[in-house]
Amino acid sequence: MSNDLESLVLDLVEWVAREPRSYAEVFDAWRTSCPRLPVWEEACDRGFVARTSVPGRGALVVATISGRKFLQQHGRPSSAALPERGAA
Repeated sequence: MSNDLESLVLDLVEWVAREPRSYAEVFDAWRTSCPRLPVWEEACDRGFVARTSVPGRGALVVATISGRKFLQQHGRPSSAALPERGAA
């Protein structure tokens, strides 16, 4: 993965780890028309973020355990308001 893409994936995972975001909010903020920078797709494919349903809040995107480990490996904070989801 390119350094640019790696940095953007880190930014996305860190942003979602701070606070679960609605799917619409994530898609709006991170969609790209550039096929060389598939940030959302890369984060999903690597298992760093997941879409989950939360009663009363709808579809949310959260950082997975793997995503939190990825952040920690790169010296980024990995706290969140809701429990993480996903496998290690």
